[in-house]
Amino acid sequence: MVVEIKKVGVIGSGQMGSGIAHVCAVAGYQVYLNDLSRDRIESGLASINGNMARQVSKGQISEEDRSAALDRLHGAENLDMLADVDLVIESAVENEQVKRKIFSQLCPVLKPEAMLATNTSSISITRLAASTDRPERFIGIHFMNPVPIMELVELVRGIATEDETFEAAKGFVARLGKTTAVAEDFPAFMVNRILLPMINEAIYTLYEGVGSVESIDTAMRLGANHPMGPLQLADFIGLDTCLSIMQVLYEGLADSKYRPCPLLVKYVEAGWLGRKTRRGFYDYRGETPVPTR
Repeated sequence: MVVEIKKVGVIGSGQMGSGIAHVCAVAGYQVYLNDLSRDRIESGLASINGNMARQVSKGQISEEDRSAALDRLHGAENLDMLADVDLVIESAVENEQVKRKIFSQLCPVLKPEAMLATNTSSISITRLAASTDRPERFIGIHFMNPVPIMELVELVRGIATEDETFEAAKGFVARLGKTTAVAEDFPAFMVNRILLPMINEAIYTLYEGVGSVESIDTAMRLGANHPMGPLQLADFIGLDTCLSIMQVLYEGLADSKYRPCPLLVKYVEAGWLGRKTRRGFYDYRGETPVPTR
């Protein structure tokens, strides 16, 4: 049963969820943004509004496009408001049990033909799909951060994902103006399997005293032409998310090269998660970021 996607639900109004809702609304979809509280939803909608205003100021979209996109955005305070959507994209915290709980509450609400997707950056699509009532209509649609800017989307099929679901997801991504890269369902897929071990190695380099935060980031920016140093990037991603992905790699592939650096674990235990908590490898509480080590 092929579904024409017109209405999209997004679960999670944080940086990723609000970014996904943003690009869907600009692309012409009716979008329903859900989170645990009205305050979180309002915060996500305000972030989208501000980001669209910046796009207008840069000439990327017109004011008319922005106004029309905002009209297509709706806050969904409960999952029942997603009963009529054609596609739901889950973008909650990178924790398998949290995602499973969301799916168990969501599936009874959805119409039978609705597609279900996850924005997970590392967790098995097959395993998540098996926790739903529609594994054949389940797929991984992994957006990159920040969603409105980054061009790539990883599409990841579970073992049960039907061809119709895959083709519908490809068409959906194309309408968003993004480029698809198809990844197999292995831990962390492609981008994060390559990127996160590099970040973890940079943290080991700091942990072992090979270089300071500033010297490591400067070395990779100027020596490898990276737009952002790996420790700065870790703060941007969120150190808790970095740790979760490394744990998935370490446990899923059983290779010691993926062991999370103890310093990364320590920062997460301290609640220093990067930009979102205003402290990570840099302290963001002043006018300019200052290294914490």
